[in-house]
Amino acid sequence: ISDQKPLGCWSVKHGQILTCPVVCNFETHEYIAVHDDKVLRIWKNEDLNLDKAFKATLSADVYRIHSLPQGGALVLFRGGGVRTLDVLLEAPQQEIENLISAEAIRWSGAFMEGQEPVLIFTTEKDKDFFVYVQKPKLNSLHKYKLEQQKLAKPLCFTAHITNQTVTLLCLYSNNSVYQVLIPLQQDTEEEEEKEEEILSKSLLLNLSISGAALKGTSLVVLDKDHVAVLGSVPDPGKKPKESLTIWNTKFQTLQTSKELPLGTSGQLWCYEEKFFLIHGKVLTVIMYKCETSSLAAAVGKLKDSQTLDVSSFVNWNTLEDEELAVSFESQESVALKAESRMNLRSNRSTGPSGTLSVGQLLVRLKDASNYVLETELKKLMAKASTPDLQATIGCVVTALTDRCKRNPKFYPQNLLQEIVETRDLSYSLCPDLMAVALEQKDLQLLQICLERFPDIPEEITYACLKAFLSMSEDHLKSVDVNLDSAICYVDVECNDMEVKTEILENGFSEEMDQDMCDTKIPKESQSDGESCPVGLQKAALLNAVLHSAYTETFLLPHLKNLPAQQAILFLRYLYYLYVKCSEKVNTTLPGIRSPTINQIMDWMCLLLDAQFTVMVMLPEAKDLLSNLHKFVRAQVRFYSELNKIEGSLQELQRLNHLRESQTYSIEVLEII
Repeated sequence: ISDQKPLGCWSVKHGQILTCPVVCNFETHEYIAVHDDKVLRIWKNEDLNLDKAFKATLSADVYRIHSLPQGGALVLFRGGGVRTLDVLLEAPQQEIENLISAEAIRWSGAFMEGQEPVLIFTTEKDKDFFVYVQKPKLNSLHKYKLEQQKLAKPLCFTAHITNQTVTLLCLYSNNSVYQVLIPLQQDTEEEEEKEEEILSKSLLLNLSISGAALKGTSLVVLDKDHVAVLGSVPDPGKKPKESLTIWNTKFQTLQTSKELPLGTSGQLWCYEEKFFLIHGKVLTVIMYKCETSSLAAAVGKLKDSQTLDVSSFVNWNTLEDEELAVSFESQESVALKAESRMNLRSNRSTGPSGTLSVGQLLVRLKDASNYVLETELKKLMAKASTPDLQATIGCVVTALTDRCKRNPKFYPQNLLQEIVETRDLSYSLCPDLMAVALEQKDLQLLQICLERFPDIPEEITYACLKAFLSMSEDHLKSVDVNLDSAICYVDVECNDMEVKTEILENGFSEEMDQDMCDTKIPKESQSDGESCPVGLQKAALLNAVLHSAYTETFLLPHLKNLPAQQAILFLRYLYYLYVKCSEKVNTTLPGIRSPTINQIMDWMCLLLDAQFTVMVMLPEAKDLLSNLHKFVRAQVRFYSELNKIEGSLQELQRLNHLRESQTYSIEVLEII
């Protein structure tokens, strides 16, 4: 999420529907999904095709799968039955009991109590709500009825377990949060015969912000003294204002709140001190840190929530960056991220000595001259402390790119190149840098970014590829780029001076290729594979693209838009690299950061997948595809011949080990 880069994508077949959230099994590092209510799928990260993943059809409909870090996976069925995943996989068609025939499950949660997993779920029937507490491994089940509330009903639930007691929190439609305590009981015969117990509840919070009721839609527990509520506050004559709020349940006060102007889906998740919510069309992650609740921390929070130092409890910077984009105010917010460290009682952004924070300095330099801005930013990087270095550099680069976009004449090329070359940056830390470099046609900076950034989006990688291929060779000769990756093997304007070797390396020669294919290759076609189809500068830039990480699923649609002539040129260069690699026994090109054989093959396959129809239709691509096909076929046949004598070679190696060094002998080994 921090790099905003997709790592994998899996799809069910057309007509199939995923019917419960997918979870990760912490013990086996596998994904578990259910589609069409009864079909269980299990796969690992390296599996590409979901249709080929493990499949098991169950005998009953699944409501939800819960995964616990040390308790395995629990499967809750719509009828109330619960099974551990291991037990279920032993007999997928086993009969599942129906405990709640006329009730509908509204919420469920799984927890660990000691070494035992505990599953809790709530149901509804005729406006009555029930709570079930199950211990699947002990085959224990307890059912309770929730005390009714006049003119209000539960909207959502959450829970936690402490000291053998379940604390169930219920968000009701009357804008209140109630607490229900349920002791974890031991099974006895008397308990089994008892009728369901009615649970009483106590008022925990009245949700009100500055006198206006907060209509909550989602509730999560942060710790024993804090909860977070996502909801909206009515605004007369206007659309309700959605907000994320954090409440101190110990003192029943509002700790902090943040308005969400882009709207939400009404859902809020919490995992490892991070909030996850949909804000507008973006998945937003907000970090927080809870400290021990104290009266001093809670006093005055309810009176005026607008004057809170909200960054001291929650890092709202993610939201501010969305709203303010790349303005200088958002730069200040990014800088505060490193300063506050999301602590509940953090220091103010201005230290005791009165020195300016990074964000405040950037705001002050907003209207400074280009020279002053560049000079001050160099000073800022030079004295940045180690813990805040990454955040500071990110602010500096974003400030520079922001100025570049507002003033096209301003482009500190040397400073930007120096930062990228000497600092450990990533694309997500300065997301506008490569876009600005593309506008300025700064090929050297793009080359450095492609080689160093691990998280470049496929759209930007494609834009760089297209820009490099479209550049004329005459223009590139005047451009200063790093040639180390290509200068050792690219044969430019020196083909007549080459001395052909008589040694057959890696099973390839022109005579062998012609003999195996029973076709004589025209001389024109031979020259295509001998000389590099692009100049030295363009080859070095294309090598940088080959080094860039990508996800095939997301790059393929962009490659389909590559102009036909550029696609052919790129394929010719990849074919040239492939031949060059195959000339060497170790299939490794000389030079620094030269493309590997795997990178070349992957890009060649990807380009052919994206452009195959176009290639087949274009006459100028016919010879290229034919030569590529013949060369690959010759390679396949050569390795096939090697496989045939592999056994004999292994036997020869074995005999060599058995031979006594002191005796003389003549041995004849017949290879059949």
